[in-house]
Amino acid sequence: MRALVSIFAALLIVISLYQLSFTWFVNKHESAMTEKAKRSVNNLNVSPEKKYPADKEAQALYRDTLEDLYRNRLKRLLDSTKDTKITWWGTTYQKSKESELLLGLDLQGGINVTLDIALDGLIKGLANNPRDPMLLKAIALAQQKKLNSTGANFIDLFAQSYTEVNPTGKLAPLFANSNRNKLKFESSDDGVVSYLKDQATAGMKQTFQVLTNRIDKFGVAQPSINPDYNKGIITIELAGATDPERVRNYLQSTANLQFWEVYNLGELATSIQNADKSLQNYLNGVKDTAVVKTDSAKKDTAGSALNQNPLLKLVHFAQPQQDSKGQTKYYAFLGQASLRDTSIVDGYLNNPVVRNQFPSDAKFLWGKQQRDENGKLIPYLELYAIKTLPNSEKARIEGDVVTNARQDYDPISGGVVVEMSMNKHGADVWATMTTNNVGKPIAIVLDDIVYSAPFVNGPITGGNSQITMGSGTGKNSSQTVEEAQDLANILQSGKLNAPARIVAEVVVGPTLGKEAVHGGAMAFTISFLVIFTLMLIYYNSAGWVANIALILNLLFTVGVLSALHATLTAPGIAGLVLTIGMAVDTNVIIFERIKEELTRGKSYQLAVSDGYKRSLAPVLDAHVTTFLTAAILAYFGLGPVLGFATTQMLGIVLSLFCGILVSRLITDFYTNKNRHFKYFTPISKRIFQHASFKFIEYRKVAYGISVVVLLLGIASYFHGFKKGVEFLGGRSYIVKFDKPVRDIAVKDELNKVFGKFPEVKTYGSNEQLEITTDYLVQQEGRVPDSIVASKLYDGLKTFLPAGTTVQDFTGTTKYIQQTKKVNAFISNDLKWGAVKATISALIIIFLYIFIRFRDWRYSLGTIIALMHDVLVVLAVFSFFQNVVPFSMEIDQYFIAAVLTVIGFSMNDTVIVFDRIREDSRIMKNATKGEIINKAVNDTLSRTIMTSLTVFLTILILFLVGSEVTRGFAFAMLIGVITGTYSSIFVAAPVLVDLAKNKPLGKADTVIAAPPTKTKPALTK
Repeated sequence: MRALVSIFAALLIVISLYQLSFTWFVNKHESAMTEKAKRSVNNLNVSPEKKYPADKEAQALYRDTLEDLYRNRLKRLLDSTKDTKITWWGTTYQKSKESELLLGLDLQGGINVTLDIALDGLIKGLANNPRDPMLLKAIALAQQKKLNSTGANFIDLFAQSYTEVNPTGKLAPLFANSNRNKLKFESSDDGVVSYLKDQATAGMKQTFQVLTNRIDKFGVAQPSINPDYNKGIITIELAGATDPERVRNYLQSTANLQFWEVYNLGELATSIQNADKSLQNYLNGVKDTAVVKTDSAKKDTAGSALNQNPLLKLVHFAQPQQDSKGQTKYYAFLGQASLRDTSIVDGYLNNPVVRNQFPSDAKFLWGKQQRDENGKLIPYLELYAIKTLPNSEKARIEGDVVTNARQDYDPISGGVVVEMSMNKHGADVWATMTTNNVGKPIAIVLDDIVYSAPFVNGPITGGNSQITMGSGTGKNSSQTVEEAQDLANILQSGKLNAPARIVAEVVVGPTLGKEAVHGGAMAFTISFLVIFTLMLIYYNSAGWVANIALILNLLFTVGVLSALHATLTAPGIAGLVLTIGMAVDTNVIIFERIKEELTRGKSYQLAVSDGYKRSLAPVLDAHVTTFLTAAILAYFGLGPVLGFATTQMLGIVLSLFCGILVSRLITDFYTNKNRHFKYFTPISKRIFQHASFKFIEYRKVAYGISVVVLLLGIASYFHGFKKGVEFLGGRSYIVKFDKPVRDIAVKDELNKVFGKFPEVKTYGSNEQLEITTDYLVQQEGRVPDSIVASKLYDGLKTFLPAGTTVQDFTGTTKYIQQTKKVNAFISNDLKWGAVKATISALIIIFLYIFIRFRDWRYSLGTIIALMHDVLVVLAVFSFFQNVVPFSMEIDQYFIAAVLTVIGFSMNDTVIVFDRIREDSRIMKNATKGEIINKAVNDTLSRTIMTSLTVFLTILILFLVGSEVTRGFAFAMLIGVITGTYSSIFVAAPVLVDLAKNKPLGKADTVIAAPPTKTKPALTK
């Protein structure tokens, strides 16, 4: 067992260090490239002040130009070194970047959006008559219900609404169509709903694919995109994205499916040769890097041999083949280029010198990235040249003419095919296109990406086509089927009017992210040093065991997070800080038990053995209950809160491993050297030793306090809470000013433009305010967003530097550090999700305690204590919301704090309950009060030590952490105090007054030993 633990611990250390080393190497490489980019810009040797000494506006413009040059140069350097090996063992920068510890948008800036897929448009698109009055009335009613629903599926809401507006009507006649689907006019409503859900899922999957392709263009290292098919929403997080407006435009634009005729290599061979020669001459003649506007095509080596055949060197043009009849057959694509070179090729092809060598109707597009027979992505893209219409971006056929598409198998060859049908107009145009392109390919393009370019075998009339994908057999058969299904979804989506709408959005500027990183790092470092020192002061040399376990716990937690490609957020750092406080809890429980056994006079070896053995049950109980609340938070949580829960769950699991197994391994290793750790110090010998407080005698007083708490909790409901924008709906802005401003003065000015007072409060300092408004909260889209931002500027311009324009204010991150927008129905989902999370936590804990202790009184006592803790936190946040100088909003962070308080309080309560159950088995003749008093006193040192470590870490987080986690930390501080109180004065004393005649636990059964047979005494 020891050997196994040693091997596993060693492997975890190696894996964690290896995984975290990528972050170190990436930071080192990026720092070197940053310095190189700065030197490149600084070589201009002209400051804005010297270049334009009397023109402030010109200075600002020139400074922006230099900043753009720096950013472009840095991007160019990083892109060009993607394949550079930066680790000692030869891993490239690109691979290392993919393996580094990911930082969330609240730590590096970026954008997080929740997109609602317009399933109302999908339903209209599938209907035989999209203008049917009953259909439109039902859709309108379903949309209204969605605003007040809690996560209900829109298809279900539509079915319910249709029954309400047309009680005798059936759904099948609205959608049944033998040419488009398998529905029959006699199909049941359930069958129609099932069909609609299948179509909605297919549409969602296609939207997911489209969005995945689009976000690749934003240049972020590790984008996150998570669909929720039941709710019809997709959540996207782009940490590091710097252009929110571009993100909004890309994500909300409707997918554009088009069919194009294609140029082949034979038709463009001469143009390609001429273009390559012209580009070579152009590059060799360029002396100024500013001439080439496309950054990827900037010249670094003018006049060198590296510029020979620049286009032919990057694009490997596909040579034609001879068919069985000896005829030349060209591929549908022109050639292939390495994925990392595509931006350079784009820059070349968009250069007028090159563009003029090709036909005016030629447009270059890249194909979809393909996979090899093993399913791995091929690092090359195919380059196509499509034929556009004169003076038009529209194709002869667009996606709206496709009526149906599905993956199938050819009945003769058994090959994988895609069946496609079109409406009358599409069929007529399709017949003309296929007739004119027999033997040639036609490109199927979605969002300017060529998904397929099948060759036309003959004219296709009637609008029904079959696209052959492959044999459907062999090693890559499942891949072929999957590609066919993807293509069918793409074609099918062409007729679905289901655009994505942003219903929730958070934009964080990089400055705010740096502040969060700095505050979190400070809190983490100080907390670690404080707990490290405290363990040595209180547990003497044994404190080193706890500290080694703590270090390994933190190393493993961060290493595993990195290995799982989890994202570290500001709440995640809070989770790490909390882990510091709770990680030593395992060793505190064990050490307190060892001290207890030593006090009873046992030998060192026996005391250590019994201490670990008797501590196992309470340690497991305490950690399981805390893990359950974190798991519930992870299940219901979103975004940063999910990061906190993930970090906490990992920390709990690794705390068990390090606190029980690793610390025992260290202790045994030390003991085998005929030495032992000391567990007492002069301080710990005097604190809580032989404690004999009469807690039960004061339970009536505690009950009175609990009644007051109950009344305050109920009163807080009527007094109200300050809800965050997540639960209220609306828009929130964090604005940074050049000098301190008065929040009251800002509120008065904004009242003039918004027509009502917004919520205004300081955010970290008097130079930074958080402004929340529900102005135009019911309206969605870019226009209302722009109107609200302009109104905000109008109200704040008197507090901004003279000359600040609305574009300066809204178009940069200089003033607006963070924006947050939440739609009304999303806020309802979040509110009910928070309620369900809290209720679920209480129910699951009740059941766990009941199963563990087999006594309903323990479960009820636990729930009473937890409700007590929750009510205290609610009362404080209600009645002190306008008193304290920091945010006390009810938001996702608050819910995270409440659930964490529940878990912590359970941790304390379970330890006491375990000792009560243990003592009740050996104190057979004692009263309940005596048993409970002894159990609470025996565990008092552990309770206070754990509470103290957690309280100190949270206090440090509250004082020096980022503003994001300040409200969370304050709720936790209140929870730690009240959780400790309720475990001692509420949960345990309640057991005395519940089922008074029932014992607290079964006493141990003592089996009498058989009488010893003795020999009769000999008599003389």
